[in-house]
Amino acid sequence: MTASVDFGRLVRRRPSAVLRPRSAGEVGESVRTAAADGVPVAARGRGHSGYGQALTDGVVVDMSSLAAVHEVAEDRIVVDAGAGWDAVLAAAWERGRTPPVLTDYLRLSVGGTLSMGGIGGTSFRHGLQTDTVIALEVVTGDGVVRTCGPGDELFAAVLGGLGQCGIITRATLRLVAASPRISRHEVDYDTVAAAAADQLRFVEEGRFDFVQGQVRFGEAGRRVFLETAAYSGGDLSYVEFQHRLDAAEELLTETGAWFHPHPWWNCFLPASTAVGFLTALVERLTPADLGPAGCVLFYPVFTGEVHAPLVRLPAERIAFLVAILRFPPDDADLVARQVAENRRLYEEARDLGGFTYPVGAIPFTQADWRHHFGSRWPALCGWKSRYDPAGVLTPGPGIF
Repeated sequence: MTASVDFGRLVRRRPSAVLRPRSAGEVGESVRTAAADGVPVAARGRGHSGYGQALTDGVVVDMSSLAAVHEVAEDRIVVDAGAGWDAVLAAAWERGRTPPVLTDYLRLSVGGTLSMGGIGGTSFRHGLQTDTVIALEVVTGDGVVRTCGPGDELFAAVLGGLGQCGIITRATLRLVAASPRISRHEVDYDTVAAAAADQLRFVEEGRFDFVQGQVRFGEAGRRVFLETAAYSGGDLSYVEFQHRLDAAEELLTETGAWFHPHPWWNCFLPASTAVGFLTALVERLTPADLGPAGCVLFYPVFTGEVHAPLVRLPAERIAFLVAILRFPPDDADLVARQVAENRRLYEEARDLGGFTYPVGAIPFTQADWRHHFGSRWPALCGWKSRYDPAGVLTPGPGIF
């Protein structure tokens, strides 16, 4: 059953029921009934989380049936939460517009990424996808359909809130002008430190619209490079660039690797410690640690551009997201070792002032979550009590 496993393929939970709603009202009715019976509920967008975040043995709300685009204007688009970012881009592009921030992989759901944060190569300029939201429709844990916007308590509780206080059913998102053609480049470096130094310089100077760092292993050995793009002129279609991972997904699907376990790791580190962490990480990684399709990604983000209070970032002006995207063979012992290594790496990052970006596979206890949310933990507890009084929403992360 699709609803019993996610992209990570590390955790399995068989739901007692799967709801494919036709409206927010149906979501509310289902949540209300489940809450009355004390049955847990989890919304599932595209199931791209890595460690059972959207799984439950209760009711799974399959949001793929709520995926319509309702309205496109010059400055905004209104979409159901089950819509993929590929559909959002397609609808916006017809008017020469685009979301300011797009994830590398576009086949993620709007509701899913807004519940996590949503990061991309333009985040240094525009913040996370949570920072591009104008309004939300949300079903809270009492089954009530509510609307909210900036300044509202529920808005703060839901964006980056990991589904703890409500299920996003519709979002109004900001749009900006899109250039028909872009200029894309890759620049190779001998070391991660040199790449990160240029990356910081590029984002400070604002000379590019998209900046991403990568480390990959190939036949020629380790490759460290920056991928940059200027969203003006050039010989590459903007839409083609945004769909750049489609061919890789098709190949991995054909080989079966797309359906193997994915013990991925994601953390934000302060710029002051990120380069040292990255350097040590890359030195000890081997091709076998990542698999043939794996890589390490690193993005700089100006923390002042990120406003969702439950998205935790280091207390420095610039933070780096560091992501280890592993594609190992389907070997249970190897995968278990890699999940254990993820925990060790998290503890290193935490001690350097880092915070998890909670889409990957890092074993967390409730004490870890309290540490993660820090000074915002009391607010989250209050919001949870207010908007999910029966405590049934999204048990997968194990926060409460």
